[in-house]
Order: sequence, then structure tokens, then C-alpha cells
Amino acid sequence: MKKLFITILMPLLSLLLYSQVSDPVSWSFGYQKTGENRYEIIFSATIEEGSHIYSINVPENGPVPTTFVFNTTSGAYTPDGKPFETTEPVEKFDEAFGFKIKTFSEKAEFRQKIISDKPGFTVRGTVTYMSCTNTTCLPPKDVDFEVVIGQAQTVNSDISRPAASGKGLLKFFWLSFLLGLVGVLTPCVYPMIPMTVAFFSRGDRKDGKILTALVFGLSIVIIYTLPGLIISLTGAGAGFTNALATHWIPNLIFFILFVVFAVSFFGAFELVLPNKWVSKSDSMVDRGGIFASFFLALTTVIVSFSCTGPIVGSLLVEASTGSILRPVTGMFAFGLAFAIPFTVFALFPAVLSKLPKSGGWLNSVKIVLGFLMLAFSLKFVVTIDTVYNLKLINRELFISVWIVLFTLTGLYLAGKIKFAHDSEVKHIGVIRLFLIITVFSFVVYLLPGLFGAPLPGLSSFLPPAGTIKQTWLSGEAVPGGNGPAFTQGLSQECSTPRFAEKFTMPYGLSGYFEYRQGIECAREKNMPVLLDFKGHACANCKLMEAKVWSDPAVQERLKKFVIIALYTDDRTLLPENEWITSVTDGKIKKTIGKINEDLEISVFRTNAIPLYAIVDHQGTPLNGTMATNYKTDEYIAWLDEGLSLFYKDASK
Repeated sequence: MKKLFITILMPLLSLLLYSQVSDPVSWSFGYQKTGENRYEIIFSATIEEGSHIYSINVPENGPVPTTFVFNTTSGAYTPDGKPFETTEPVEKFDEAFGFKIKTFSEKAEFRQKIISDKPGFTVRGTVTYMSCTNTTCLPPKDVDFEVVIGQAQTVNSDISRPAASGKGLLKFFWLSFLLGLVGVLTPCVYPMIPMTVAFFSRGDRKDGKILTALVFGLSIVIIYTLPGLIISLTGAGAGFTNALATHWIPNLIFFILFVVFAVSFFGAFELVLPNKWVSKSDSMVDRGGIFASFFLALTTVIVSFSCTGPIVGSLLVEASTGSILRPVTGMFAFGLAFAIPFTVFALFPAVLSKLPKSGGWLNSVKIVLGFLMLAFSLKFVVTIDTVYNLKLINRELFISVWIVLFTLTGLYLAGKIKFAHDSEVKHIGVIRLFLIITVFSFVVYLLPGLFGAPLPGLSSFLPPAGTIKQTWLSGEAVPGGNGPAFTQGLSQECSTPRFAEKFTMPYGLSGYFEYRQGIECAREKNMPVLLDFKGHACANCKLMEAKVWSDPAVQERLKKFVIIALYTDDRTLLPENEWITSVTDGKIKKTIGKINEDLEISVFRTNAIPLYAIVDHQGTPLNGTMATNYKTDEYIAWLDEGLSLFYKDASK
């Protein structure tokens, strides 16, 4: 009885284990008769929220495309042309690969035309695809299909727009909220607070004052949210916003707008709305009542436009290059933050006496915002340069311009540079002093970037590291330094790594590409093992190496491990004597990638990449796994913990 129980239980456990491996894509297959002896095979993919697959057409050296292979040995049919997409993919720039890539989210449909004069036949083949999220990628998967062609049928394709991702919306909300508060501190807005409070102080009924104040605040939120709502409703979805993010025309327009906004803040001219708009709105305020509160809010927004206009414009530009929810989210947050001070002071007028008086410091807020807009305008030029491979703006030039701009900002705050409408800086206050320290500290942080330092905090702004020779990262001598920034660490190798002609380690680190060979070296050297499950087409794997492994402190610790880089998407066929039969699904694994993937599944219950694990010489995990995590300090702490546990166990 016990043996029977075990016999039944073991296959069930194996099935349960393999079922835990996530596969966010499900396929259905059908066909449609389009004419005499002509058909279209239909491949429909349903993709879980947050995941995506890649287009049929992917640039060389990019991720794994979706491909279809047909078994035509029966001779019953002939493919007519190549497979094609009927769902519109989303095209966006991928910073890991350095070019634009087309992807599908939520749903995708592909078709293949075939010709056959047979009354009935079967179309067989395999679809290969790779699914990814914003943090992990699964190895390419093969799905066999079989479509029996009988009588004609009509298949309606449900082509839907990819769902917009909510990732980053909360961060963008708080950024927009902060900009709304900054807008209140501009010289066009701040002096209006007492005048607005005076309006709500009229009359005797307290409940009426509260209602009109709340209507005023709500009206400001609605007025500012309306432009964002219009952009969201007319933006044509993620495909449109991704085109805005990568095409040279909108990026050039955005660059010019940011420069114009900056020049306006510097005092060269003012961006104002027509005076008749102000007069008309102001006349409606005199009528009183709830509607007066709305028109007072409208007047406040119009009058403050010369200061808030550039901020709002910059916010809308940034919002338009994201998901369709970003414009309405950003403008709602901006309007909310802008309205809160007015509403609070209208409800509690006594607090108004505690506000600092208007003065030259308000103009300083505008000037600093002008410098920031000039700095961020370069982001759009870099996008054009990178996407179209112009190689006009390299990393050195970008960092140099930022160093100049932020140095000028610090000098301005210190009173060494003056603009029109500035008052004399007789002394430096505490807040201004801390701002000066912050700005110049940032300049000092930028300086090593001229010599190739990674500057991971600015990776989303800087041009790709490959645009200049990275002496800091390559281990070559840094100008003015005392030799190499760090050593190569090649002495760790016990023997020539197998597959070294096919794979490489980043930053001159040493390591192996086969599990058994790496474990043997670790035993010989008495060192812990760092398993690095990765993929050729894994964007997040490359970003982890660029943002985390590039840190010298991380590399110092990596050299204390025998690194085994295991590519789970490699299709190199191994000799037959190296094939294995999986204990998880019972299938024969013949390639480097399939064997590495099976190892990851059997030990760590997942096939997501990147995945890092610290193990001992028996392959036992020491302190859990690490996936995509761009926080270098947490990654270092995890490495240190693994080292400590390994040598603690070894000493027993």
C-alpha cells in the first residue's frame, strides 16, 4: 500500500512542481476560408496583464521574436507568403538593446495564408515565443499546434488595444503634486493668496464661506485636470504615446518647448493668456455665489499662467510620452496641490499671518526652475540621438552640459549671478545654504562620470554607456588615478571555461558557463558559487549588469565567488551523451538553454530571469534568491550574507 501511494504521489508532485512555473500566454488556433482553395490559419494569443510578447519582426541581436514553423511534409497544403500580424503592436525604445522593439500586450493575433485543393487536411507546426514583464523574462517556449481543416468557418478577430500599464503612475502622481506646490511659490501665484482669502472673508455665514471655499478648490482641480483628460481621451492609446516617446519630430518639439519655457523663466519674456479672458472671468466673479467661486478659480489659473504655464506645459510633455493615464493623473495631482493652499487659507484665514512675505525669493524660484528645464530638455535630444544612432551627443558631452548648468544654478543661489527682477542677496539664509550645498554636491557627483563612472542614479537620463570608452568600467587606468580602478580577477579560473567562445562575462569578471565545471572549480578553490540565470534576449538581465554589477563595490564582492552564468534561452545543441531527462516534466533536454532552465525549475521552482542564487558545493541555496533589484546596497547586503553563511558552514 505504501509503495502504491508513493507511486501515485511522485508523478503528482512532479506535475505540481512544474505547474508553478508561470506561463502568462495562452494560445488558441483556428482557420478561415478566404476563397477557392485558400485559407488563413489564425493564431490567437491571450497575454496576462503586465506581460508582453515580441513581434514577428525584431531587429538583429534583439529579443526572441514570435515565429511559426509549419510541417509541410504531408504535401497537403502550401504556405502562401510569410506569417503576418493582424494586431497592431506597440513600438517603443528599449534602453537595454538600444533600439526600438515591437511588443504585444493583452492580446495578439497572427495569420498565415495557405493554399490547398484537398477537401480536408491538417495543418501542424510549432509557434515559438518569449514572454516578459517589466522585471523578468521567461525563456523562449515552443507550443505545438494542430488545425484540422474541414468545412469553412468564420473567425472574428478581437483586436484590442494593449492595456496601459499602471507602473510608475504613483511616482508620477507625487512628482506632479510636488510641481503643483512649486507653482504656488512662483511670483505670479504667491501674492494672490491674500487677495483670494479676502474674497472668501466677505459675508457673515460661516457655512457659506466653507462651501464657496471648497467649490473654489474643486474648480481649480477640475480646470487643471481638463487638459490632461483631453490628451488622455485623444491620445490614441499606448501606440501613440510610444511614438511620441521615440519619434524625432515630437522629441525635437519637446526640446524646443523646454528651452522656450526656460528662457521665459529667466525673464526674457512672459507667456500670458489674452487679457480679455481675464476680464471676462473677473466680471463673472462680481456676481457672487457658487458660480463666482468657479470663475475666481478660473481667474486665478489664467492670471498665474505666466508662471505656471511652463510648468504645466513641461508636465504635459512628460505625461504624453507615457501611458494614456499619465496626462490626467499628472494634471489632477498638479491641480490638487495647487488648490490645497488656497483652500486651506480660505477656510482658516488666521494661518495667513504666518506665511513669509513676498519678495525677491519668489523670482529665485522661477530662475532655478529655468535651469532645471534646460537640464531636462537634453533628455529629448538624447532620445533622438540614441534611437536614430546619430552619435552626436555622447555621455561626456551630456554630463559636461549638466555640470555647467548646475554649477551656474549654485552660483546663482549664492548671489554671484543676477537676472532681471532679482533683488540683492545681502545674506544667505539657511534654506538657500542647504540648496547651494545640494546643488554643488550634485556637481561633484557628476564629475567622475566624465571618466566613465556609472552614475547609476542618472541611468534613465544619460546616453548609453557604449557611446564613449568606459575606462572606469573596463579596468583601464583612470586619468589622474593610481593605476586600474579595479583588477580583472581572472586568477579565479581553475580551467578554461567551457563555451567561452560563445559566452562572455561582463566587466572582465571571470566565471563559467556550465554548472558542473563551475562547481568543480568552487570545490578546488573553496569558494561559494553565484548562479546567474540569464538570457541573451533578457533586457532586465542587461539592466542589472549595467546598473548594479557596474558598481565597483559589487564587483569587489563578485570576485569572491565562482560565478556560473547559465543562459536559459540558448539553443546550442549538445552532444547526445549530455542530454538529460527532466525530473520535473519527463522530457529530454537537448540544448544548453533547456538544461539550464530545467536546473532553475527543479531547484528554485521558477524559470523567470534574471535570477541570482548563492549555493554551496553541493548546490544547496544558502540565503534565498535575488531577482531584478536595482538597489545596489540591497544587492551588496545579499552577497555579504551569502559569503558569511558559506564560510560559517565551511568552518564547522
